[in-house]
Amino acid sequence: MFKAHEFLIAWRYLRARRAEGGVSVMTWISLIGIALAVFALIATLAVRAGFRAEFVDTILGANAHVTVYNTVGVDAAGRTSRVIPDYESRAAAIRALPEVTRVAPLVRGNVLGQNGQLTAPVQVYGIARGDLLTLPRIADPIESQGDIATFGGAGADARVALGSELARELDLLPGDRIRILSPDGARTAFGTSPRVGTYTVGYVFTAGRYDIDRARLYMPLAEAQSFFNRDGVVDELEVMVRDPEAVDETALRLLEAGGPRTLLWTWRDSAGAFLRALEIEDNVMFVILGILVLIAAMNIVSGLIMLVKNKGRDIGILRTMGLTEGAILRIFFLCGAAVGTLGTSIGLVLGVLFALNAESIFGAVMAATGGQAWDPAVRGIYTLPARLEVGDVLAAVGLSLVLSFLVTIFPARRAARMSPVEALRYE
Repeated sequence: MFKAHEFLIAWRYLRARRAEGGVSVMTWISLIGIALAVFALIATLAVRAGFRAEFVDTILGANAHVTVYNTVGVDAAGRTSRVIPDYESRAAAIRALPEVTRVAPLVRGNVLGQNGQLTAPVQVYGIARGDLLTLPRIADPIESQGDIATFGGAGADARVALGSELARELDLLPGDRIRILSPDGARTAFGTSPRVGTYTVGYVFTAGRYDIDRARLYMPLAEAQSFFNRDGVVDELEVMVRDPEAVDETALRLLEAGGPRTLLWTWRDSAGAFLRALEIEDNVMFVILGILVLIAAMNIVSGLIMLVKNKGRDIGILRTMGLTEGAILRIFFLCGAAVGTLGTSIGLVLGVLFALNAESIFGAVMAATGGQAWDPAVRGIYTLPARLEVGDVLAAVGLSLVLSFLVTIFPARRAARMSPVEALRYE
């Protein structure tokens, strides 16, 4: 499509000095603008992809992909309850499904944690030791203190595991004792009295998600059943599947395996609204930054128009030598396309370098601001990760190149349609 002499002439015009009527300041501005816009687009998409991946990973690494409940029933005393009495058989039936990788019976309760004068709300998860070891973000956390192997025991000798933020708030370390208080305690002839338990902290974990590290405490299942008056029953079944992204497709088989009273609550039910909002924000950011790329590319028009004006005499001479309108169009199109391609390439390199070194950059920003730039209590996770997705990079590069090529056509057509007679009239 392009001939060698057209590349040669375009390259001559691009490297010509300003005094020779070469590339204008506007062209350099457009090149820098395109590079910065592409860099910003790639960096933003990488951060958004990394944030979503980290957010979802913290959900799936320490929480159930699917939680199995019971519908409300009435016990012998006439009280409503959702407890699962036949949890072992139902867990075995669900575990038999090929899509399921893990089923863990849980007892859950909200209590008040206390250490001396320090208090904090605590979410207690009663779980068997073997099931706790299969939770990725708990068994293999970002940071940990103590030994997860010590988890277990009964009564006052029971050892529990708790999140690092909760341990920090209560000033606890492995080996210390934590006191928990529950209003739903022992039933007596005079009613239900508050129950108090004291346990040894055996393991402190940092799962990477603030709301988990801030409030969660894992207790041996048998001890939790005793503490919360759940003898022989559990509150729910924690289920993990092979493909969490396709959890909705597995839901029907889980309902069938769970039995007639089964209710499901998936991780998409709990976090789906946030993820959908994040996806909408991603699309909006892509559009906004795409407009910035367009604005930067429009500067190519200004630069090429000035170049065409300065090269009017050259255009007339080239036309009299036999070059066609198409050849002139291609020469100036190559000039504009070269600026767009070079700017896009620079932006691509900067964006990739930023994504690959995002952790170091984030650490430097946090150090410079004294840790005020990112609040995990608001954003849920502790770091701002970046993740390069091939599709995002191709979309950013493709958008920049397409816009750069499109805006180049107008001034290139103007140069091609310039009359050689008018161009040489006053020469």
